[in-house]
Amino acid sequence: MSKLKLAFYWAASCGGCDVAVLDLNEKILDVAAVADILLWPIAMDFKYTDVEAIEDKGIDICFYNGAIRFSEHEHLAALLRAKSKVMVAFGSCAWLGGIPGLANVAGRQSIFQLVYKDTPSTDNKEGVFPQVRWPIPAGELTLPQFYDTVKTLPQIIPVEYYLPGCPPAVHQIEAVIAAIVEGRLPPPPAVIGASDKTVCDECKRLKEEKKVRSFVRPHLVVPDPERCLLEQGIVCCGPATRGGCGTRCLNANLPCRGCYGPPPGAVDQGSKLLSAVASIIDSNDPEEIAKIVDQIEDPLGTFYRFGLPSSTLRRARV
Repeated sequence: MSKLKLAFYWAASCGGCDVAVLDLNEKILDVAAVADILLWPIAMDFKYTDVEAIEDKGIDICFYNGAIRFSEHEHLAALLRAKSKVMVAFGSCAWLGGIPGLANVAGRQSIFQLVYKDTPSTDNKEGVFPQVRWPIPAGELTLPQFYDTVKTLPQIIPVEYYLPGCPPAVHQIEAVIAAIVEGRLPPPPAVIGASDKTVCDECKRLKEEKKVRSFVRPHLVVPDPERCLLEQGIVCCGPATRGGCGTRCLNANLPCRGCYGPPPGAVDQGSKLLSAVASIIDSNDPEEIAKIVDQIEDPLGTFYRFGLPSSTLRRARV
């Protein structure tokens, strides 16, 4: 029996998804026993020509992590789509846009102005900004184009599977690889490496009647580790987030951040969470309700932390 041919690629992300794969530790040897890794830039040196030389559909499964921020990411996504039988959007950034997708509240010009001109530590009196092409005596230097909008992988190419998480939990990566080896993947398209419940359903904390008259940021209090955090006035994304992570954040007495994306049946994770939070506010007075809601810092970054590009909002008008 011939070995599987796997590929891993890293686009607009922090690198945590690749680290999660490395966190398989000695079990990575089990992967090597059944699969040849044809591409993994974080671990081995590869050139564009190496990818271009792979025959079409020569990769059985490609795990693509990271959002589409640069033209290079889109080019590699299309190239790997042609070379791969199955594409997996690996992690929150590839599937939903992730943290990089929060940049969709601004455009390229305003981001460049802030990063290369306005930050206090920047000395750029000449107003030098990145150029995609620049002539030099030896020829021409090029950089990938920085897109105005962050997109998800499924918004660029067809994708068979979505493996959520920021990063995906190691035990779920193990389970997915086992399913691949044993031929147990579900029919595509499908979410893999997660459950069909919400994080709230899988949370073992004591849940009573959810009614709050104030919200507080988690670093300002020491929460009761046995009680529902939402009932303690801490915004927890558990009611609007797919389970399967093992409630990692809640086990550390921190609220769910929402990285496993919307649960089955939810069209928009942010609006579902907004609805859940609105339903527990213990007041019928509009003025008091407004004051309570104002206690939630950075609502967009809270409700759409991992999924702005894939949401019904997509991006801000600029």
